[in-house]
Amino acid sequence: MFRLMAFLLTLISLSVFADQPSEISQLLVIENHQFEPNELIVPANKKIKLNIENRDSTPEEFESHELNREKLVPGKSSVTIYIGPLKAGRYPFYGEFNEKTARGVVVAQ
Repeated sequence: MFRLMAFLLTLISLSVFADQPSEISQLLVIENHQFEPNELIVPANKKIKLNIENRDSTPEEFESHELNREKLVPGKSSVTIYIGPLKAGRYPFYGEFNEKTARGVVVAQ
């Protein structure tokens, strides 16, 4: 009986993990030379699919030394980058062409 219950619990926990997505999608918008949201909260230890949509007519470059990412985002277009899995913490990013206004942080928790 004990083995049967252990087996059933194993099956249940495997199905719970199977239902969880292997990656999380997040949207980051560039508008008026600013990132929105400027604080992006994501789950720690998960792969993140970051869709960056530039609504400005001018290009911007998403850059983060902490995330080890650099990607040009042409005006009026979108790009996708992958980050993580990240340990809990804060990971700043900025727009290289508008460093004073285009700033943000990914918060993994």
